[in-house]
Amino acid sequence: MTSLRSLSDTVQHSGLRLVPSAHYIHSLPVVVLSPHNQCNCRCVMCDIWKIREPKQITPALLETQRDSFRKLGVRWVVLSGGEPQRNPQLCTLARMLHDLGIQVTLLTAGTLLSAEAELLSAAIDDVIVSLDGPAPVHDRIRRIPRAFQLLIDGVQALRRFRPEIVVRARCTVQRENHSWLRATVQSAKDHGLNSISFLAVDAASDAFNHPQGWTQRSVDSVALDAQQVDVLEKEIEDLIHEYRSDMDSGFVVEAPAKLRRIVQHFRVHLGQAQPVAPRCNAPWVSAVVDAEGDVRPCFFHPAFGNIHDQSLEEIVNSPQALQFRDELDIANNPICQRCVCSLHIPQGD
Repeated sequence: MTSLRSLSDTVQHSGLRLVPSAHYIHSLPVVVLSPHNQCNCRCVMCDIWKIREPKQITPALLETQRDSFRKLGVRWVVLSGGEPQRNPQLCTLARMLHDLGIQVTLLTAGTLLSAEAELLSAAIDDVIVSLDGPAPVHDRIRRIPRAFQLLIDGVQALRRFRPEIVVRARCTVQRENHSWLRATVQSAKDHGLNSISFLAVDAASDAFNHPQGWTQRSVDSVALDAQQVDVLEKEIEDLIHEYRSDMDSGFVVEAPAKLRRIVQHFRVHLGQAQPVAPRCNAPWVSAVVDAEGDVRPCFFHPAFGNIHDQSLEEIVNSPQALQFRDELDIANNPICQRCVCSLHIPQGD
């Protein structure tokens, strides 16, 4: 958890008002790092695949941040994307992070796992794969041939080299799969994944290469209408009832209340409910670094620095970052109120 000084203390920055030093970050447990900005999938809910100019994090650039990672006490790095495996030096980056005592998780669509299974099994600690339904549903969402089978083949290849490796699934709930959640859980069980979690699709922010926002056509391709929300609500209640033992064991990560929040997200989109921000302290305990080096407090808020220009430690404690955290009212911030991917790390955890 972020170490906080006394609220009575303040930090002075030229040109900005006094900011409470409680917002000064001494410890940053989690960093989400995107090694590459492109992707080989063509998912309906994400426009990253449309990026034409490749950008990537190089070992040389990561080397400039080693001291910063050490000083901030980074404990967990999630390699996200784009597709991280598009970076040919991914395993080198992972080994560099391991040298700092950092846990490394690969977040991937899974379609490229087989080709590098031996190297990856030795370079990373665990894997999160995007699983959006049973095979036909998953393939329709990913929009590349045999996406589901490539994912499963990749998981099996990893386990040939390291049988005990933990591979979790993450499912993005949207129009195409809203009635298939139980089948998705069963698919994850049938193929030996260690757990599955769910989150609602983001159809409101500029994240995931939507710099101009979403067109109505794009929104309609992933959002739910009123009848579909009712179907989703029943599907989630049936999931809670039929897979309760899997929820108790942690195989289904979310508690019932959090699963029901997914329904609420879509009702907010339809104007049937008021938005309520989730519990979150991500800007105080984590940072998102994209393939161009931009540093954000989370996926959805604007960047306040770039690691090509400054160290991560300088960026997260810059005047702009301190003022952002000081002024951020999560409960009433419109971006936070529509967040689909919050993070909360309790004190002392």
